[in-house]
Amino acid sequence: MLFEFSNHSLEQIKMRSISKEIVEMVINKPDKIIIEDENQQIFQKVVENHLYRVFINNNKNPSLIKTVYRTSKITKYL
Repeated sequence: MLFEFSNHSLEQIKMRSISKEIVEMVINKPDKIIIEDENQQIFQKVVENHLYRVFINNNKNPSLIKTVYRTSKITKYL
């Protein structure tokens, strides 16, 4: 999948100490994809006892990563 990072997502990645490699892994090999609506998808993947969630705007070409976060509350989202 082709994608770009929004400025907001880059700020969040830096602030939350999440590597771009993790984000790319979540997008390319997700455990689950949630379709919120025609504009947004959420890619999820569990990595080392954390759930990573990547929010993507599909209406852009390439797709735009809106934000990224990780949580230890895995069961809440699965």
